[in-house]
Amino acid sequence: LSILLLSLGLGTTLTFASSHWLLAWMGLEISTLAIIPLMSQHHHPRAVEATTKYFITQAAAAALILFASTTNAWITGQWDINFDLHFFPASMLTMALALKMGLAPVHFWLPEVLQGLDLTTGLILSTWQKLAPFILMCQIMPVNSSLITFLGVTSTLVGGWGGLNQTQLRKILAYSSIAHLGWMILVMQFNQQLALLALIIYIPMTFSTFMIFKTNSSTTVNTLAASWAKTPALTAITPMILLSLGGLPPLSGFMPKWMILQELTKQDIPLTASIAALSALLSLYFYLRVSYAMTLTISPNNLNTTTSWRLQTTASTLPLAISATISAMLLPLAPATL
Repeated sequence: LSILLLSLGLGTTLTFASSHWLLAWMGLEISTLAIIPLMSQHHHPRAVEATTKYFITQAAAAALILFASTTNAWITGQWDINFDLHFFPASMLTMALALKMGLAPVHFWLPEVLQGLDLTTGLILSTWQKLAPFILMCQIMPVNSSLITFLGVTSTLVGGWGGLNQTQLRKILAYSSIAHLGWMILVMQFNQQLALLALIIYIPMTFSTFMIFKTNSSTTVNTLAASWAKTPALTAITPMILLSLGGLPPLSGFMPKWMILQELTKQDIPLTASIAALSALLSLYFYLRVSYAMTLTISPNNLNTTTSWRLQTTASTLPLAISATISAMLLPLAPATL
């Protein structure tokens, strides 16, 4: 386990530190190969299926990155990441990195893969594994503006629409991840720091949500309803974290959305900003639904379901406490980020 986690760290750090396309590609490959054993550690058909799907999509994306960077070296004669890319390889790289991160319209693998994993590996997949492609995407900006806007708008809309009909928490979190990445991509072509801020705030929020579901050992919306008996304090805090993911003031999740909308209106694209803001309403609906199921409904007792044990958890709750505080109370620091 320590070897795999260290390799995960190494792969991402290698991509961060590299200024050569081959080295960046190698970092992405190392982190992909390091998470695969973590995904298939529970020998369950679903886990194996999810791992296979993940491997195939990531391998395709990596091959595309390699092809695009080679083509770029062939056209421009150098491998440096910080150098201006040729238009054609740049578009290809953008699509490959979008596939790596799971941006719409190449997002189809993400909900399926996340649904097959346990919550801890799912957490690594939806936070840490997004970092390396995200930083690479930041480094090749600004490229093909219409393609980036298309990716961003589609992702926010798909992330909103897709999550509406779900009862599985991991799929809901996958669609939430797609929507958040859409927001980051939209603003990335104008202001990379802002996109990074959105990512930095998205990570503790997602961490808290995954940890809450792990503490309650629940993977469907129905099983959340029994959580008030297990962890009453956590159940009271959860709606705040979920609504922070939805981007309601006065919670931290409002800060990146607010600044992104401000930046988009500054850049004189009000239509894109309006579509993004309206799609945030869709996401907010399913976060509200989860909050409602968790705090305002009684667990279905007439079904012949097995009631889960109500044991005191032995896991450390300090990381969850810290990330929950960050996800709820960071908004007053907004002026400092400007």
